[in-house]
Amino acid sequence: MASISALFSSLTLGSVTMRNRVAMSALTRNRAWGTIPNDIMVEYYGQRADGGVGHITTEGILISRQGTEWPSAPGIWNREQVAAWRKVVDTVHAKGATIYAQLWHVGRVAHPEAPEQKLAGTPVYGPSAIAARGGKFRHIPGSPGYVTPTALEDPWTIVADYKQAAINAKEAGFDGVELHGANGYLVNQFLDSSANKRTDQWGGSIENRARFGLEVLKVLVEVFGGNVSLKVNPAGGYNDVGMPLQEALDTYKYFLTEADKLGLSYITLVRYSEKLDVEYDGKKRATVHDILESYRSLIKNAKVFLNTGVSPAEGAALIEAGKIDGIVIGFDWITHPDLMKRVEHGKPLDNVPDIKNLYWREGIQPSIGYTDYPTAKY
Repeated sequence: MASISALFSSLTLGSVTMRNRVAMSALTRNRAWGTIPNDIMVEYYGQRADGGVGHITTEGILISRQGTEWPSAPGIWNREQVAAWRKVVDTVHAKGATIYAQLWHVGRVAHPEAPEQKLAGTPVYGPSAIAARGGKFRHIPGSPGYVTPTALEDPWTIVADYKQAAINAKEAGFDGVELHGANGYLVNQFLDSSANKRTDQWGGSIENRARFGLEVLKVLVEVFGGNVSLKVNPAGGYNDVGMPLQEALDTYKYFLTEADKLGLSYITLVRYSEKLDVEYDGKKRATVHDILESYRSLIKNAKVFLNTGVSPAEGAALIEAGKIDGIVIGFDWITHPDLMKRVEHGKPLDNVPDIKNLYWREGIQPSIGYTDYPTAKY
């Protein structure tokens, strides 16, 4: 087993340097009331920066108003949001960490009855008029299910929305942006042949299905240069995406090879997670395969991060072996604001998760299950 010290060397990401090899994953927490970041979020991100994280990827930030299953997900399409994110960024920087904004469009898994979708006054869009199975919304009674989306007439309009979101993120002071290309959201929907049945330049062949994600990456690079990253989950499953194994391999090998030519700072490979897999008609949805083994060799320019179930010990061993450059930890950062300090000092990750209050809901203090996890005694 490699020494855990491999986690504590610095790493250059584009034009910035993270102080260690451990990043915090994007983690939706549902506390941006009215889509605007607030002081409790400043405290939350600041705690994790103070706890030694090298790099933070924010929770998914909506590039436009959308009716997601998360009624209090943050956005970055107006001036008030930009100013509010600036407070988060400044706090994280003051505590020594770097931070990217994760740019997010949920596509077909929004709902027309969600308040934010009604305010948007636009249909629920997807690559094609194909509904995802499932669909539970915290702010809509019962289990309404996902609707059949309106096929996007001109995907370039959404590409433009991504570019404006990146411009806004730069104004807010973010070190870079991450394109959320995983978990069955819009970029993933275009890539996946089960969600994309278009017959124009945006669908059909692998090259056409990859076009949307690649064009979005190109406009993000126009804004942020080499400070752009990509997150992918080739196994699929969540939000009813996933292709037969050979098609998944062929699709993601092409997409990642082309994305790696764009001068990205890093690419996060998300491993298969049984917890995130879903079952339809008695059958698991994801295409289980070894994500790191299947795709790592294709990425020759960007740094490579591994996400999902990666312990500090495993991550250190993989870094020492030259298989990855860094690791992304998710849930343990929720429950341990001082995670990297604990790792450094050999302290256990023993805080008990407050599952009931993982996501904010009416009637609870926003700090509960959010900023009230204790740090260890040093």
